[in-house]
Amino acid sequence: MRKQLSSLALLSSVFWAPAPAIAAEQPVLIKIPRLTLETAQKIAQAVIVECRKSAIQVGVTVVDRGGHPVVILRDTLAPDLTLEISRQKAYTAMSFNAATSTMENRFTQPFSVGKVQGLVFSAGGVPIEAAGNIVGAVGVSGAPTGTQDEKCANAGVQAVLFDLESATP
Repeated sequence: MRKQLSSLALLSSVFWAPAPAIAAEQPVLIKIPRLTLETAQKIAQAVIVECRKSAIQVGVTVVDRGGHPVVILRDTLAPDLTLEISRQKAYTAMSFNAATSTMENRFTQPFSVGKVQGLVFSAGGVPIEAAGNIVGAVGVSGAPTGTQDEKCANAGVQAVLFDLESATP
């Protein structure tokens, strides 16, 4: 009985011991860089302009770090379906921090991550990074090929690249 009590006392001292001093040095809040509405609008507009150069009508979605849509645009003749597909491409690119074209053949087995609803592994989604942090992604849908979608998405990011590279966390 005495042995059990000592074990219990030792065990409780481990759980009830004061937190190490290192925990006190940790911040209570963290700063997370966010993509501004104005920057997201510039990206989306640049996508539309780039696709129009090739007479392509697309839908474009820019999402924030949480995968929430910030800007959604559909060019005049782009089908409604392009909006949902562009959102899913943006969400996928943000979630994996990779262009969706790099993942097209990655998840092909049954029951793999690629089968999760809301993820699209076809070209046209690219992540947006600033100051070494992912701050969102852009997805494009409506071009005849995913390669063209992704070319337009990259043009959108390129339109604000200097601002993104100059950003401080």
